Amino acid sequence: MLNKIKIAVFVSGGGTNLQALIDAQKSGIVNNGKIVLVVASNPSAYALTRAKENDIPSCVVQRKAFASQEAYEKALVEVLRENEIELIVLAGFMSILSEGFTSLYPGRILNVHPSLIPSFCGKGYYGLKVHEAALSYGVKVTGATVHYVNEIPDGGEILLQKAVEVKEGDTPEVLQRRVMEQAEWVLLPKGVEMVCEKLQKGR
Repeated sequence: MLNKIKIAVFVSGGGTNLQALIDAQKSGIVNNGKIVLVVASNPSAYALTRAKENDIPSCVVQRKAFASQEAYEKALVEVLRENEIELIVLAGFMSILSEGFTSLYPGRILNVHPSLIPSFCGKGYYGLKVHEAALSYGVKVTGATVHYVNEIPDGGEILLQKAVEVKEGDTPEVLQRRVMEQAEWVLLPKGVEMVCEKLQKGR
């Protein structure tokens, strides 16, 4: 297919969700879009190595390199425009984006969150903290949610959800791995393909 939707994946750490997207692209699950850029908020993110190994261009844009959130986001927008990005996927991206940024890309920013929103989400709920909260609350089911991104952390419209069982004796690390394998890595490629298909039709 010609003219695939150009995707930028925003990362901060290991890039396991990025890898799931790369694998889904290779296997044809993601067919209407193509990852053309990886943007890291952290120069030592292993996700950058994954990008390099798969011949995907990457760059580092660090919040602390800029005097203000506005200047930081302006730099992000410049990079996105240079690369003609049509869809942004947040894959373990640890920087909050303001309304000034998200309003430029309505219906074009996706995130995967490791819980069933509206549980254990919003400001402060990221990484292992989400799973620690789920375990301390004693829920029997958790999961992952793919949603559109707006100015409210984890507040955008929900696209897909998948439940994952919490097992006796789970640690946050064990639960995190199960949620990744059973939900995040399955849902994120599906959600990306859904949105790419929609964007293709709207061209």
